[in-house]
Amino acid sequence: MKTIIAAYSRKLPGSRLTLRSALHSLSAAITPPQEQLRSCMQLFSIIQWIFSFLLMGLTALVVFIFLLFTHLWPISVIYFCWIVFDWETPEKGGRRSEWVRSWSVWNHFRDYFPIKLVKTHNLPPGRNYIIGSHPHGILCIGAFCNFVTESTGFSQKFPGIRPHLATLAGNFRLPILREYMMSGGLCPVNRKSIGYVLSQKGRGNAVVIVVGGAAESMTYQTEVTTLILSRRHGFVRLALEHGADLVPSFSFGETDLYQQVHFSEGSFLRAVQCKFQKIFGFAPCFFYGRGLTSSASKGFIPYSRPLTTVVGEPVTVPQIQNPSPEIVARYHNMYKCSLLKLFHEQKTKYGLGENAELRIL
Repeated sequence: MKTIIAAYSRKLPGSRLTLRSALHSLSAAITPPQEQLRSCMQLFSIIQWIFSFLLMGLTALVVFIFLLFTHLWPISVIYFCWIVFDWETPEKGGRRSEWVRSWSVWNHFRDYFPIKLVKTHNLPPGRNYIIGSHPHGILCIGAFCNFVTESTGFSQKFPGIRPHLATLAGNFRLPILREYMMSGGLCPVNRKSIGYVLSQKGRGNAVVIVVGGAAESMTYQTEVTTLILSRRHGFVRLALEHGADLVPSFSFGETDLYQQVHFSEGSFLRAVQCKFQKIFGFAPCFFYGRGLTSSASKGFIPYSRPLTTVVGEPVTVPQIQNPSPEIVARYHNMYKCSLLKLFHEQKTKYGLGENAELRIL
């Protein structure tokens, strides 16, 4: 009330403050704390996600080893016995939890960027699918939010379809992290695990594979998105062996969430990258985002920039037990054409210019 009276008492030349504008000023004075709380919740959701998938497994492993040397050693022994007994569960469909996938923290995670999921075609639940996720980016944020959580409404947009995001098998060897990842519907990215989901769990399953892998995160250029796809035929062969339709998806904005550090030719760190590339097949990527307390400083938090994942038109695939290389190449080319069509039809809608290019290596 004091704010309203003060607003009336002020004499502003050339203008007259009405009761409505005064109430608006009062509302604006009340809103910031709510916005501040919302921003804090969004930042917390990002931090817990980064901790979970980068540090949870190693932290849990250290804790369990430490407990072995205390009077609480039975806890570690019982859990490690459980892991031995449960060793193959990640490759047999895991233990999906719709409760975990629907946590409200994922809504704050979605709103931080924000992230959207766009459907262009129906995916009938009477079929199984392999969804290719492009591009890889730094931490596959779009793939995680859209296919591991329900924050963008996957189940409402694609009723009857159960998504399983495939990730590195080594993550499922770490204590606690393996349980957490299985609860979100993640599975190891290997033939046994993917084959089980597509052949032993009935119909309506979609395995999501980030086809380009970690090597793709090194290829970012302004106005040019480079995908490592031409030599990746394994996912097409799996689709043919199990009669699963191929579905391209593209996350517009994925490569803008972190800034990469590029080293000049001839520098020491560039030489290290090249050596790593030669030995392991991909090079380590150096990157940074915003700081924890300020968006102007550098840190490990991704930038708050819009990200839209568009799921494209499925390529119908027959079931062929032992597909020849020629058949695999044919359906690989059909998938590539569907992906290129998706990119060029949608790029101007989601932040890219007319000259934006999609390059496939």
